[in-house]
Amino acid sequence: MLNLSISTLISRIITLIIAFTVHEFAHAWVAKQYGDDTAERAGRLTLNPLKHLDPIGTLMLIVGGFGWAKPVPVNTYALDKRSSSAEMFVSIAGPISNLLLAVLAAIPFRTGLVQYTISGSPYFPSISQFLFEFIIINLALLIFNLIPLAPLDGEKVLTSVAPPKVSNVLYTIRPYGPLILLGLIMLGRIGSLDVIGWIMGPPLQAMFRLLVGV
Repeated sequence: MLNLSISTLISRIITLIIAFTVHEFAHAWVAKQYGDDTAERAGRLTLNPLKHLDPIGTLMLIVGGFGWAKPVPVNTYALDKRSSSAEMFVSIAGPISNLLLAVLAAIPFRTGLVQYTISGSPYFPSISQFLFEFIIINLALLIFNLIPLAPLDGEKVLTSVAPPKVSNVLYTIRPYGPLILLGLIMLGRIGSLDVIGWIMGPPLQAMFRLLVGV
């Protein structure tokens, strides 16, 4: 956190409020379309950030590079009654919302309305600085959430489309998913085996270049 400039901190806080809120709203909205009003009854079918943000999870992402929002509650029985693919679409809705946010933020760069640069004031972000952080964070949330480990969205998506043998393995390790994920993250923080970085780095860089055109 001490290495973050005030302008970067401001950019990340605003971005995370928007990114987490839209991500969780997307889960709730798609669940509602498939007949599950669990999230709506819990007050989560809203763009009010206070309903979605987890204070500790948001702080961890700002200062530590990983974090979380409050998971949207869903009723898998209600979803399965409507469609066997419903849970997959509900799960992938969050990551797709982050992709759409990144695409929208890249438009000013692509159209020449904003010149791409990440330099600027250390105290208040320029438009370019903010858009840079906004795109990077949303792409990072997209890729991270598609890692096929519980409780991430990617685990539910893969379980829905994978062959039975693969799905059974995922079901078996699901209770240990959070510990495995935390262990992988900590290896990159305190050791030299940055598995998460290896997974996320190449697609993040490629997608950023594709969107921004640099």
